[in-house]
Amino acid sequence: MNAYWTRPRNLLGAVLGTLVGVLAYGRYVEPYWVAVERISLTLPRLAPAFDGYRVVQISDLHLDGWMTPERLERITDIVNEQEPDLVVITGDFVSSSTDYLSGLPKPLGRLQARDGKVAVLGNHDHLNDADAVRRAISAAGIVDVSNAIHTLRRGSTGATAPAALHLCGVDCVMDGYDRLDEVLDALDDAEPGCAVLLAHEPDFADESAATGRFDLQLSGHSHGGQVRLPFLGCPFFLPPLSFLLSTRTPPLARKYQSGYYKVGKMHQYTNRGLGVMYAPFRLNCRPEITVFTLHSP
Repeated sequence: MNAYWTRPRNLLGAVLGTLVGVLAYGRYVEPYWVAVERISLTLPRLAPAFDGYRVVQISDLHLDGWMTPERLERITDIVNEQEPDLVVITGDFVSSSTDYLSGLPKPLGRLQARDGKVAVLGNHDHLNDADAVRRAISAAGIVDVSNAIHTLRRGSTGATAPAALHLCGVDCVMDGYDRLDEVLDALDDAEPGCAVLLAHEPDFADESAATGRFDLQLSGHSHGGQVRLPFLGCPFFLPPLSFLLSTRTPPLARKYQSGYYKVGKMHQYTNRGLGVMYAPFRLNCRPEITVFTLHSP
């Protein structure tokens, strides 16, 4: 080893310099560096009329003093550049207060998609004021599919029945507001077709996949961990000082933490989110907009 690095003072300086650089990157670079992830999926029940259908997912906006309406406007521009057929939002519009909700309808109202925008609520929305969040997203032209379905149709309306794509959702699972039974009843009454489920908490996939009725579940909640350390995982979801004692994502986001999974015969995807919790800091876990291109068999 070079003699320079054997001197404790020089080695300590290099370590501290590296640490300062990593902290600066996690604070001032990565939280602002939005990744556009592109995923292509073949869904068994997707009708040919929907082949090539483009769904853009965003999640965990956590509108607060950091995620401002101006920042959300820039995110909206990136989403619109993807030319989506549909935009889905998988919960946590607010963080720890509804004080910033007035800044939500205008930027989200600018989202442009052929078949509109659908969403479900997350645990932070219920922790604050779910009714106020519902009013804000309704003002932005977003359809709330919590414990409901929203059906899209393509093709002939004459002798041949149009093809159907069912956008379904469950309300916050963590707080016990989910009613999957109501969603399944609505699907039983609807025409056959591919069903996509929005569920804020990704680990709900074990339950939804077991029904055999959903081809794809889209979730958020985990932020991907927000901070992912080599060998330690994602310890960020505890307050500072104590966070180094944990390597766990939030409850109901510990099995399917980030990215793509296959749960039984169902596809599942966990979006890393766009907002932050505790501090505007991300490391090895960039904020995410996901573009899904759906294909028929």
